[in-house]
Amino acid sequence: MSALEIYAGPLARERIKQQGFRPELFSLLLGASGGPKWFVLYGLDRYLFGDFFASRQEPLMTMGSSAGAWRLSCLGTAEPLRAIDELARRYSGETYSEQPSIEEITGKMRNMLADVLGPSGAAEIAGNTEFRTHIIADRCKGIANSRHASLQKLALGSSAMANILSRRTLSWFFQRTIFTNMGDMTPFLALNDLDTAIAPLVESNVIDAMIASGSIPFILEGVRDIEGASKGLYWDGGITDYHFDMPFTELDGLVLYPHFSPKIVPGWFDKMLRWRRPPHKHFDNVVLLTPSAEWTASLPGAKIPDRTDFERYGEDERLDKWQQVLDASHQLAREFSDLISSGDGLSSVKDFSERPV
Repeated sequence: MSALEIYAGPLARERIKQQGFRPELFSLLLGASGGPKWFVLYGLDRYLFGDFFASRQEPLMTMGSSAGAWRLSCLGTAEPLRAIDELARRYSGETYSEQPSIEEITGKMRNMLADVLGPSGAAEIAGNTEFRTHIIADRCKGIANSRHASLQKLALGSSAMANILSRRTLSWFFQRTIFTNMGDMTPFLALNDLDTAIAPLVESNVIDAMIASGSIPFILEGVRDIEGASKGLYWDGGITDYHFDMPFTELDGLVLYPHFSPKIVPGWFDKMLRWRRPPHKHFDNVVLLTPSAEWTASLPGAKIPDRTDFERYGEDERLDKWQQVLDASHQLAREFSDLISSGDGLSSVKDFSERPV
């Protein structure tokens, strides 16, 4: 049973066919939202951070929202393997009171990220010219920016309803904000699919940007008035960019996208909209690495982890199952490493359009 499946757009397939999987082909590493779903990618992250991209000569951009931003921020530290190991250990092993408050969950997440980065990690990320970090968070507009939860909930519900008509209506309620250490050199400055702002990623706002990117409304507190960015309340970047729908073909180089699913859901509210999927042309230069359905079925509970596991399992059972998934995730890394070193399996790379949707 193969654990890993690889899908690539036509431009990416042609370049890989001609040149193989070479780290210098890629200009962007992408990380989606999804909470504990990322545990299936832990082994791949370790291989990419510690081996595949370790000796790269040219700068590499990373872009992530929510847990994807947390993972890829580890690559910007001086010790990315230590950071990703600590993130996996702390995230998978976190425990809460029986009915945790928003304040409890937020406090634990802040402490976790502080430990993941260590005393110098924020400065290392902000000053890294080799790995250029992009963290997405969404600034609330109008009544969504209110300090009253009832108005925030009204705005969130209204944005979900408006999104059914058009994804562009998200700009009525939110401004996609991309925190980056590239400044005006970022190629994402020209994004116009949604209202988008670029904000500087500096040592003093790295953790705030990371927390904001993963602040699921009414589960985490969100972050208000992040340094260097427009004033307002910042929520989870997955609202606008859950699995991404951007014109990646406008970038120089290919995009490597380790993802926990072959399905691409543009924004958080699109999960139930089966017709809302990104156009294939946006992914013509993307290589998608994803667990196979057969391998996923072999995991505890025959599924990848998600936040419903907190209700599905008792604490000890959840911790055990999540650790089993982290251990199993190294199989994906071994298969990808074998393909890189031998070249065998390049013929099995499928066209992006063949993905189950």
